[in-house]
Amino acid sequence: MSSTLPLPKYHRIYLVLREQLEEGRFSAGLPGELALVQQFGVARVTVRRALEQLASDGLITRRPGRGTRPVEREPQAANGPGETARTRLTGLLENIVSMSLNTTVKVLEVETVAASPAVAAALDLIAGDRVQKAVRVRSTREGPLSHITTYVPDGVARRFGRRELARKPILLLLEESGVKVGRAEQSISARLADAQVAQRLQVAVGSALLAVRRVIFDEQERPVQWLHGLYRPDRYEYQMQLSRVGAIDAKVWVRKDLSASFH
Repeated sequence: MSSTLPLPKYHRIYLVLREQLEEGRFSAGLPGELALVQQFGVARVTVRRALEQLASDGLITRRPGRGTRPVEREPQAANGPGETARTRLTGLLENIVSMSLNTTVKVLEVETVAASPAVAAALDLIAGDRVQKAVRVRSTREGPLSHITTYVPDGVARRFGRRELARKPILLLLEESGVKVGRAEQSISARLADAQVAQRLQVAVGSALLAVRRVIFDEQERPVQWLHGLYRPDRYEYQMQLSRVGAIDAKVWVRKDLSASFH
C-alpha cells in the first residue's frame, strides 16, 4: 500500500472493508486473515487491528471456528430523502454520450445474478430477483479513467449483453430496448480503492476515488438502472454552475450542470 497516504495502514484497510461491507460484498463471510494479509500486502497484526475496529463498530462478528461474518442491517434505498441530488437527464445523457465518443471501454463482467438487498431496494425489486450485473472500465489515451458497475432488472436487460455494452453507452441501450428514460437521482462522494479496483484503475490500494451512485428512472418513475461509478480524480471532474436566487432572507443556490471533463 502507498506509504504517502496520511492514514495508518490498519485504518485504510478498515475503511476499504467497511465500504465493501456496506455494498453487501461479504454475504458469505469475510476472507480469512491470511487472505487479507496477501490482498493488502501488510502484516497480520495490521489486518487484525482493522477487523477489531470493524467488530467494535458492530459491523462484523468474529467467532472461533465459524469465521468472520457481517452483521445484517436494514438496506437503505439509494434514492431516499436527503441522500441524493436530482439530476436533469438531458445534460447527464449528453455528458455520458460525449464521454463514450472520447474514451474506450473494456467489458470485464456481464452476468445475471440475484439482487442483493441493497440492489433490490435501489431498483424497487424483491431481494433475489434476477438482475443483469455489468462491470466495465473506461479509459482515455492516458489510461484507465473509471470503473463502472451497473445493475439492470433482468426483464429490461434481456435485449443487450457483452457485445452491445462494449459498443454503446448503457443509457442508449436502454432506450433502444424500449425504455423511455425520464430522470436520474445521483449522489457523489468518495471512497478508497480496494485491491481489485486499484489494479484495474492502476492506482495504489487505498487511493481516494470519486464515487458516483446513480439511479435512472423511466417516465413512469420505475427504476431501470443502478450505477456505481468509481473515477480517478486526477483524470475526471464534473463541472457545475451555481446561481443564487430568492430574497435576501431566503437565499438558495440553483445548480446548472455544465459538463464532465476528463484527461
